[in-house]
Amino acid sequence: MVSWEAVASPRVLTASEDVSVIVCGYSEDRWNDLVRAIESVRSQRVAPLEIVVVIDHNQRLLARAHACLHGVLVVENGEQRGLSGARNTGVAVARGDVVAFLDDDAVAAPDWLDRLAAAYTDADVLGVGGPVEPAWNSGRPRWFPEEFDWVVGCTFRGMPEETTAVHSLIGCNMSFRRDIMSVVGGFRSDMGRVGTVPLAGEETEFCIRAGHHWPQRRWVYEPRARVEHTVPPARARPGYFRSRCYAEGLSKAVIAQSVGAQDGLAGARSYTFKALPLAMVRGLTDAMFHHDSMGVARSAVVLVGFTITTTGYLRALLGRRLSKRIPQDVHLPS
Repeated sequence: MVSWEAVASPRVLTASEDVSVIVCGYSEDRWNDLVRAIESVRSQRVAPLEIVVVIDHNQRLLARAHACLHGVLVVENGEQRGLSGARNTGVAVARGDVVAFLDDDAVAAPDWLDRLAAAYTDADVLGVGGPVEPAWNSGRPRWFPEEFDWVVGCTFRGMPEETTAVHSLIGCNMSFRRDIMSVVGGFRSDMGRVGTVPLAGEETEFCIRAGHHWPQRRWVYEPRARVEHTVPPARARPGYFRSRCYAEGLSKAVIAQSVGAQDGLAGARSYTFKALPLAMVRGLTDAMFHHDSMGVARSAVVLVGFTITTTGYLRALLGRRLSKRIPQDVHLPS
């Protein structure tokens, strides 16, 4: 095992000026979102060292970014198409001791970078992330349980409310010491989102892989380092919910094969046996005692979401096609 000291002595950060912020974009349809994300980084109480914008294999968007986005470093994804490759490209050109990631459809709170950087005063910290709060464009559907906010890329009910060590971070709001990649490698290109295909898991696999190298060090969840994630109407529909749950099952299977089921499913076990039963009870209680007519529906959605996710996981395992992004004969439900 390579020691941390053999790579670099983890430097204690004193301010967010030591942080490079990476924002990845892929579609002109999200141009306004991308601009808002960048502006939220520019509006931080203490500015980052730099903002790196990575465009994922879209020449028109790349040209527009070069022409319109001033004061940022705009680069093209030099790896395989997808979010993993774009993130790897961003890290490769970043100069900060720490790299922080913000989705192109997310907005960071003004003290976001300060909150992240503060945790790096501890040299044992590998990386830091925080909550991702949904900003529903059309309002939260009443049938949508908060325990499934991960479906729309956000923090779900049951996450810690105090600063604590966690086994992995959420990609929309995460940061880590840049030198980590020189030891464990980058995000896997056979995992994660490509365009609008709702696969995920590359940041989870990366965090677990790094944790194997440095088991005495930790990833930290800082609930005060907040970002808001836009949820468009298309993601508030049952069809997207089903597709995303199924894709999550596929992703979990790939992660389990890569890092082992014990680590790959560690968070899922607690979620399954603690958060989901409580969610079902909460929905029924809301219906019976709080006159919430959609409480039963939310409880039913919890069961449906779990069933679909499990189906995706088992389908990927039984199909023995984990080396591919999506099995050739497996289609995401619509």
